[in-house]
Amino acid sequence: MKYIDEYRDPELAKGLLRRIEHLARKIQKNIAIMEICGSHTAAIGRFGIRELLPSNIRLLSGPGCPVCVTSTGEIDAALYLAKQENVIFTSFGDMLRVPASGGITLQMIRAGGADVRVVLSPLDALGLAEAHPDKDVVFMGIGFETTAPTIAATLKTAKARQIRNFTVLSVHKIIPPALQILVDSPDLRIDGFLCPGHVSVIIGADAYRPVIRAQRAAVITGFEPVDILQGISMILEQIDTRQFEVVIQYTRGVRPEGNKKAREVMEEVFETVTAKWRGIGWIPGSGLNPREAYCDFDARRRFVVPEFVSEDPKGCSCGDILCGVKTPKECPLFRTVCTPVNPIGPCMVSSEGTCAAYYKYHLNEKETG
Repeated sequence: MKYIDEYRDPELAKGLLRRIEHLARKIQKNIAIMEICGSHTAAIGRFGIRELLPSNIRLLSGPGCPVCVTSTGEIDAALYLAKQENVIFTSFGDMLRVPASGGITLQMIRAGGADVRVVLSPLDALGLAEAHPDKDVVFMGIGFETTAPTIAATLKTAKARQIRNFTVLSVHKIIPPALQILVDSPDLRIDGFLCPGHVSVIIGADAYRPVIRAQRAAVITGFEPVDILQGISMILEQIDTRQFEVVIQYTRGVRPEGNKKAREVMEEVFETVTAKWRGIGWIPGSGLNPREAYCDFDARRRFVVPEFVSEDPKGCSCGDILCGVKTPKECPLFRTVCTPVNPIGPCMVSSEGTCAAYYKYHLNEKETG
């Protein structure tokens, strides 16, 4: 507990808030800071950080929730595979409640008889394949650079063991190409980024160089209140001095070079492809598919999955929320039709989703303005 308490120390937090207030007065302009990590989004809501900040500092939530940025077409592909005869479809739990076209979910088709199972890791899915050699086990590979290496390692294990009834539906996304889109957007002026701690453990600091070249601040930040407040303070210092660099606040977790071995495994198994992000669209080099050497474990090839022409739910603002264009309160469905019990869009499904965080922590007028 002592380790955690250090990063929740009230006196440290108060000192950082005084520093933030001083810098905000000194800069004398409205400042937009975007966090691009769902864990940051949840922590900012949980600790009430938005309401503690000066009025000229606005925190925006970006595309940092992997469940949320998964496109409707990718969910349609998951449902297609889960409905196939003799298939056990496996996934992390959040994905079961994300609506596909027509509002249908994996949870619904499981209730209708499809063999859809929640697993805690890709190795659990591989174990199902070994235990059920008469079935085709499909694992939905989702997540950013944090989870991709573990799924790549699982595919290497499957190949080494010659487990032929195991495939992955890869809907992985990687952060830097999406970040470049946000930096280049003429309609969205972001002054600084709270960069994701977990992803940065893998990719290191160099991946954020485009942010610095665009004269924006970038700080890789941890997840406790003192971490986040210090990250905001570091961003404001860069804006004040106009000296931009990638700073690692989360030094206890992130090294400048990242995790080379994890990247090597990921790059051995996966190749980058153009992928569709909810709210942003198609981004070149932002998705991961198994390379030719691992094509036997690619569910899209094994089952010849069609390309779906899919539409997002009518009235749902998840896309705009993921880009920082809107806050959840500006969505007409928020808290009325769309709730955690009845999520219309993925931002309300995942615990890392912006809408779920706003709903749970009851953000007020000032925080959403």
